[in-house]
Amino acid sequence: MEKSIFHATGMTCNHCVQAVTQAVSGLPGVEGDITIDLKAGTVTVMHDKSIIDAEKIKVTIEEEGYTVTG
Repeated sequence: MEKSIFHATGMTCNHCVQAVTQAVSGLPGVEGDITIDLKAGTVTVMHDKSIIDAEKIKVTIEEEGYTVTG
């Protein structure tokens, strides 16, 4: 299991949290809780890197309308 932390800009409210959580949690290989810190602008995801890599998770967050850096 791998822990990836993404820095996302544009997340400002609970709706943002719900949208990202729903999109990312539906990906195969994502396991456990997804932690979003609006103040820090981070999304922390536990995933099985043999099933899904961090780049696919990054793209999924971006598809929800947020910019992912770092």
